Amino acid sequence: MAERNTSEHLAPTRPGILTGLKAEVKFLRPAFPHAAIAASGATSAGAQRETARLIATGPDCLLSFGLAAGLDPALPPGTMIVPQAVHAWGETFECDPDLRHILGATRPDCYGGTLLHSDDVVLEATEKARLFAETQCASLDMESGFMARQAREAGIPFAVLRVVCDPATRSLPAAAGCVLSPKGGLKIGALLASLARNPSQIAGLIALGGDAARARKAMQQFLDRQRTVQAFMRLASGN
Repeated sequence: MAERNTSEHLAPTRPGILTGLKAEVKFLRPAFPHAAIAASGATSAGAQRETARLIATGPDCLLSFGLAAGLDPALPPGTMIVPQAVHAWGETFECDPDLRHILGATRPDCYGGTLLHSDDVVLEATEKARLFAETQCASLDMESGFMARQAREAGIPFAVLRVVCDPATRSLPAAAGCVLSPKGGLKIGALLASLARNPSQIAGLIALGGDAARARKAMQQFLDRQRTVQAFMRLASGN
């Protein structure tokens, strides 16, 4: 495949970045020291509010960043996703091809396809299988649909950089769906209460922690490689 020639003077330098969790903001900040970054708290209201706040800062592009659930059983934890489009509420939102290129979409270790937006946490492997059969979307998150819709309304290009955390074949413990705070942190009290009611969730949470560690490692390695690309360096540094 021929290398796309993204002109240096056209490369975006003021990204607004939406994540789900505060931990993802802390992870991302060293790579994008000058970008506006916000966490949705993995809620619909938070994603809409924080995307609007990012747009108000005057970015020249919007990025959705962080963890994703796998829907395609062929994608293990740590698979990098730079989708061609986001599917949400029966609509398909095309990601900007130049931004996708800057983010590494042509790398051999990166998967494209379509990412599915969900307003709700998807915990069960059976539900992931149903969504994959119905949509053929490879992965799922809870922020990208809101960002894609508001980006289109504002006339701002957008793209998505995600990494698979929980694979399609893994069901998540119930605690995973109730412990996130509206600001993107953890509700420790809710976690402890859920574990007290059902201690058998501990094994599932340990497995999820292992998946998340593999995903974070893969993302870090991916970002480190992309820093050798001039257009990505300009996007990340704001210069």
